[in-house]
Amino acid sequence: MNDQAILNFRRLGLLTIFAVYLVILAGGIVRASGAGMGCPDWPTCFGRWIPPTDEAQLPANYHEIYAQRGYENTEFNPVKTWTEYSNRLVGVTTGLLVLLTAWASRIFLKRDKTIFYLSLTNLFLIGFQGWLGSSVVASNLKPYMITLHMLMALLIVALVIYTITRSQRETFACIDSSLLAPRAKTVLLVAIGMTLLQVAMGTQVREAVDFISHEHSYIDRQFWRDDFPIIFYVHRSFSSIILLTNFWVFWKLRQSCDRQSLFLRTGYVLIGLIVTAILAGVTLDRLGMPPVAQPVHLLMANLIFGVQFFLYMGLRYSAAPIKQ
Repeated sequence: MNDQAILNFRRLGLLTIFAVYLVILAGGIVRASGAGMGCPDWPTCFGRWIPPTDEAQLPANYHEIYAQRGYENTEFNPVKTWTEYSNRLVGVTTGLLVLLTAWASRIFLKRDKTIFYLSLTNLFLIGFQGWLGSSVVASNLKPYMITLHMLMALLIVALVIYTITRSQRETFACIDSSLLAPRAKTVLLVAIGMTLLQVAMGTQVREAVDFISHEHSYIDRQFWRDDFPIIFYVHRSFSSIILLTNFWVFWKLRQSCDRQSLFLRTGYVLIGLIVTAILAGVTLDRLGMPPVAQPVHLLMANLIFGVQFFLYMGLRYSAAPIKQ
C-alpha cells in the first residue's frame, strides 16, 4: 500500500475533524447571536447564492414574501445574514472534505474494507446533516431540530475519529499500556457516557434559555437565571462529577504512562478542556449569560467528547494491559 496515499488519507481525516468542530463553533455563534434566521431560505439566502449586504438590494415587499412562506417578522440584518451564510460556507467545505476523505479511503479496500465503508457512511451522514440543516431553517428554528442537528455532528465526529484511529492500529499497537489498570478503560467509557448525558442536559438548558430570551427579551440577561429550570442546576452540579471521573482516568495515565506518551498528553488536553468548559459555564451562570461564552461552552463540550473517544480507541488498539 502506498505510504503517501495513507498519509494523505489521514491528513484529510484530520482536516475533516477540524472542519466539523469549526461547524459546531460556527453553529454556536449563530445560535448565541440569534442569527439562525439570518437567511430565511435554504440553500439560497434571501433568494441569492451570495446574500445582499444592504436592505435596498431586496424587493420592497420582502416582508410580505417571507410572511407568506411562514416566516413572519423577517427583518434583514446584514451581520446576522452573513453570520448564518458563513456558517453554511463552513458546512459546505466540511462536506467537500468528507467527500475527499471517502475517495481517499479506497486504498483500504484490500487491507481493511471497514475503513472504506465507514468513510462512505460518513459521507451519507454529512449529506443527511445538510438536509437536517435545511429542515432546521424550515422549522423556524424548532429547539428539538437544533438539538438533533448538534447530536448528528457529534456522531460524525466520532465516526471520523474512529476511522482515522483504525487506520493507525499498527502505530497504537506499538504503544505500551500494559501498566494501565483494565478498569481505567471502563471508567473512561463511563466518562464518555456521562459527557453525552451532560451534552443532552445542556441542550435542554439551551432550549430553556431560548424560551426565556424570547419571552423576556426586554429584561437584562442577568435576570434570566431567575427562571432557569431544575435541569440547569443538575447540569451545573454534574460537571463536578465529570471532572472528578476524568481526573481519575488522567491520574491513572500519569501513574502508568511515560511522560512523553501520547495517551498522557491527551489526558492533559482532556483535563484542560473540562476546566475550560466549567469556567465558560460559570461565566454564563454568574455574568448574565454573555453571548460570547455560549459557543465556547458548546465547543468545549464537543471537544471533550472527541478527545475522550480518541483516547478510548487509542487504548483499545494499544498493547493490551495485564489482567489484574
